[in-house]
Amino acid sequence: MIAPAIATALREGLAGALVAAGLALPMLGFRLVDSSQGLSLGTRFDWVLWAALIVGLGRFAMTMLRGAWQPSQAPAMGEAKAARLRLMAGWALAGLAITLPFLPFSDRNLVDKATLVLIYVMLGWGLNIVVGLAGLLDLGFVAFYAVGAYSYALLATGLGWSFWLCLPLAGLFAAGFGIALGFPVLRLRGDYLAIVTLGFGEIIRVILQNWQDFTGGPSGISSIPRPTLFGLRFMASAPEGHQTFADYFGLAFSGDHRVIFLYFIILGLALLTNLFTLRIRRLPIGRAWEALREDEIACRSLGLNPTTIKLSAFALGAMFAGFAGSFFATRQGFISPESFSFIESAVILAIVVLGGMGSQIGVVLAALILVGLPEWFRELQQYRMIAFGGAMVLIMLWKPSGLLASRAPTIRLKGAK
Repeated sequence: MIAPAIATALREGLAGALVAAGLALPMLGFRLVDSSQGLSLGTRFDWVLWAALIVGLGRFAMTMLRGAWQPSQAPAMGEAKAARLRLMAGWALAGLAITLPFLPFSDRNLVDKATLVLIYVMLGWGLNIVVGLAGLLDLGFVAFYAVGAYSYALLATGLGWSFWLCLPLAGLFAAGFGIALGFPVLRLRGDYLAIVTLGFGEIIRVILQNWQDFTGGPSGISSIPRPTLFGLRFMASAPEGHQTFADYFGLAFSGDHRVIFLYFIILGLALLTNLFTLRIRRLPIGRAWEALREDEIACRSLGLNPTTIKLSAFALGAMFAGFAGSFFATRQGFISPESFSFIESAVILAIVVLGGMGSQIGVVLAALILVGLPEWFRELQQYRMIAFGGAMVLIMLWKPSGLLASRAPTIRLKGAK
């Protein structure tokens, strides 16, 4: 006789397999075959069977594991111990990030992928201020990313200003746009706030695409200057009156020098963002964000001004997105409106939510999974987004509240447990 737990798991697995087969049949079961006689309809029913088998076995295994392990029976980890573990993990990841370019297994491809992950880590930490700490759902965060990128690109190509001069200006311009977004949505919350921010992001993208005289339109902006190290250029030969990095230090020229330099720039920016966020959330404005997130009515009753709190959250989050956007522009050397579509906002929001809203280390882990993992599957063109979606589904099934959810108050009253 089959045990009740196994029977339940079999029913769950069979139901999952049937649903997967029904969904996979129109998407995977049929395809158009191009031949010399024209288009014809082909079938791939074996793909449907494989999809149903994988989903069915996965559902069976998940049901069995869920029955074998009950969270209520597991010993609860103390808050102090969890905080120490997060601190140790943070220092370990920081040490790994600093030494990554010099490790034996490190190469240019790995450093370049790590640079991309750090861009999304910085964007996630910026959005974490708005969503994780202040509790304001923002679906147009990519707009501030685009403002920062285009600010640097236009200033550098039009006026010849350096990256280090344009970097703070890009952050200020993005913060200004964050305040401009904050004013119209002061009375909105929840789904209505999300819809308005989504529209704001699309407005910025459409303006960038259609204002050809200023932004270049769909053609974008090319030949964006690279950053220098105190005037030293990372190239084989420098213009007259300038010197290259390799010549100054007596090294043989290598393209890896520029890649590693860019990596340390974004690493420094990301660490500064993290330190700033950790510090400001302990200040009165940070505690006001958390109060607004928990209950806006109670926040008003305490005499706090929600207008100032919301605008400060939008402005600071947008500022860090502007910094990341300016770095993205100088790293790529070319930008266009296609780089700032809604899917970018969705990815950044997924990093914050799946990492655990309010958790700094959770954003890092989610960025590694949602950005780093699909990058390793880039060679498998048609399966890359499957890996991305699969990672999201697994995280939400395993940790519905995020990898490292942290909604505990930053500061407690003395003697409070």
